[in-house]
Amino acid sequence: GAKAPEIDLRSLDGARVRLSALHGKPVVVTFWGSWCPPCREEFPQLVAAYRKHHANGLEIVAVNQFDQETSEKSVRQFSAQFGVPFPVVLDPRGRSRRAYRLVGLPTTVFIDTAGTIAMIVSGPVSAADQAKGLAMIVRER
Repeated sequence: GAKAPEIDLRSLDGARVRLSALHGKPVVVTFWGSWCPPCREEFPQLVAAYRKHHANGLEIVAVNQFDQETSEKSVRQFSAQFGVPFPVVLDPRGRSRRAYRLVGLPTTVFIDTAGTIAMIVSGPVSAADQAKGLAMIVRER
């Protein structure tokens, strides 16, 4: 029920992505690394959720823990492999990880239209957890 901390980072295409700019929309923030096997497992689910719910306003921001990556090339390859249609942002200093007090990757945060954290899943998101989190933030039109 806490206010979601701001995320203000650059995407792979160089655009500035700010969580506060998405106020009024349901948002899923996923914290991940290209080297993380559970992250690889859950990304297809995130892409599918985005495609299914984007028309209802859903936004997803994929925050790569870039300070733990080997290269930007590996992040780009990961994004291309999964056909990621939402912004992939790079956190070169781990500030978002500290702001959200992450204990591991992946971590998924479901944020409602008021900018309040509705649910956090540390570790891989099961289909049931994803459905529950989305039901808490997305309103079908």
